[in-house]
Amino acid sequence: MSRGRSSAIGETRGCPHCRATILNSLNTCPACGHHLRFESVNGDRNPAPTFSPLRIEGTIRHPQHGEPWEYSVVLTVENERGQVVSRQVVGVGALQSTELRTFRLSVEVFAPKHSSLIAADFK
Repeated sequence: MSRGRSSAIGETRGCPHCRATILNSLNTCPACGHHLRFESVNGDRNPAPTFSPLRIEGTIRHPQHGEPWEYSVVLTVENERGQVVSRQVVGVGALQSTELRTFRLSVEVFAPKHSSLIAADFK
């Protein structure tokens, strides 16, 4: 199988299944889980995150009484100067009486194979 052209670090494309913006180097979409090709453009058969330096989980529960709540899940990414790089609404919905929603956020880092980066450097 030909590897085709190499992908630049951070280059993105759209998933043909769910249309999420994903890294060009991945062969499985992290949003919908569909396999995109047998081998990534960088030659990795099954690239996996090197580590996840950030994981957050939280649950909100509507009280037993009261009007329904509406919510928006907003994700904002800022650079080192505090400038917004990306801001997206990733989900919206409503909570009826006694319903709950759990939200999870994780950041997955993909370090090159030749990198000396290890997860312990970020703990």
